Amino acid sequence: MCLDLFLRFVKFYQKSLGHNLFIQAYAGLFMEGKPGDKVRIVTLKEEINGILLESPNPDIALVKLDSGYNIGVVKENIKHFEIVEKFKIAETNEGYKMSENNGLPKIDVIMTGGTIASRLDTKTGAVKWLTKPEEFFQFYPELFEIVNVKNVKNPFLMASEDMSASQWIEIARVVEESLKDNEVSGVIVTHGTDFLGYTAAAFSFFLGKLNKPVVLTYSQRSSDRASSDASLNMLCAGQAAISDIAEVMIVGHGSINDDFCFALRGVKARKMHTSRRDTFRPINASPIAKIWPGKIEIIGGFRKKNEGKIDSDIVFNEKVALVKFYPGMNPDILDYYNQYFEGIVLEVSGLGHLSVEGKYNWIPKIKKAIDNGLVICAAPQTLYGQLDPLVYSPGRALMDAGVIYLEDMLPETALVKLGWVLGHKQWKLKVKEKMLENFAGEFNKRLGVEFC
Repeated sequence: MCLDLFLRFVKFYQKSLGHNLFIQAYAGLFMEGKPGDKVRIVTLKEEINGILLESPNPDIALVKLDSGYNIGVVKENIKHFEIVEKFKIAETNEGYKMSENNGLPKIDVIMTGGTIASRLDTKTGAVKWLTKPEEFFQFYPELFEIVNVKNVKNPFLMASEDMSASQWIEIARVVEESLKDNEVSGVIVTHGTDFLGYTAAAFSFFLGKLNKPVVLTYSQRSSDRASSDASLNMLCAGQAAISDIAEVMIVGHGSINDDFCFALRGVKARKMHTSRRDTFRPINASPIAKIWPGKIEIIGGFRKKNEGKIDSDIVFNEKVALVKFYPGMNPDILDYYNQYFEGIVLEVSGLGHLSVEGKYNWIPKIKKAIDNGLVICAAPQTLYGQLDPLVYSPGRALMDAGVIYLEDMLPETALVKLGWVLGHKQWKLKVKEKMLENFAGEFNKRLGVEFC
């Protein structure tokens, strides 16, 4: 029976059949698709292509569009429904788990969560964790053309916004064990993007002078989406993990296209866009390397891989905070931080300014807080460039009050470093000295590099 004839038929009998029965009859003929099927739907006004989801309302077809957004389509408005591709549960390949390709170097992969370790949930339209290694690696079969994965470790699966220093420490200890394995050439850590910069900074201080590569990688879009950035990022991460670059690196897309990745120093990179593939950019630094699957081009300086032992230093004091100054901000807030915290990083404006005159003069409160033991550091809101408190009088007043100026250090790197430094009780009288020591390349003494 042709579609037009059927529609005229049911329209004539719709009142007698009843609305619900009509929908059921329509759904039975045209909505035989199941969640996960790729479908093409033609309505009275438009054509819709996407993945069919489980709908909470039997009268509505719920579809995930290629853009990632979900849309509901009233079934009675559908003129044509077509299953383009049936959903198949991918067969897991246990061989991916510990497969051996003779002659290839071995790496460890540590799964902590993030979009790169997730896939579409056909019931909700959101993403859910890939909880099994074989489920994870089925999306990255090309990885096994360049490396052997010796161990897959899964300390937890967690969104990056839910992590704290406890999780940074937990992952760092897992990474540390992998770096001690003589058979392992390097380590990949999968992670969410939003607060990846904090974890990368923590690793940079926790793990000290590395003997092997530690690569954090991510994706902006889940592995099963056609527009996903996960595959290239994972392949480039694998290439970085077997390189001679013994650094903590963030590896991901270098452009919006699927062409190459950058390896960025963990203390000098920041997420700069909500959704672009090349969201991570180097700040006040050049990338360490440009990476393609099978090829690395070195751009900046790096510590070389060696046979030495890892000298980790995993400590952290969580009584630190990051505070952004804004016009009209009341300095009385320092009374709170002085009561509950041991150190703060102030995001200051310009070359290093806060209000030091008028109603909201910060100098008296800063002096009082520092006299009471609160460590106060300054980092730039501008991100690019370097603080210089000697240029203008507000900066000189703040420096004289005891504020530690952190030059070109990123605010989040400064927060993590402050927690790490304060975690060393033996450094109590050396906090300023240690905050200004260049442990992991967090300071760039050769600014003038503009790369964004």
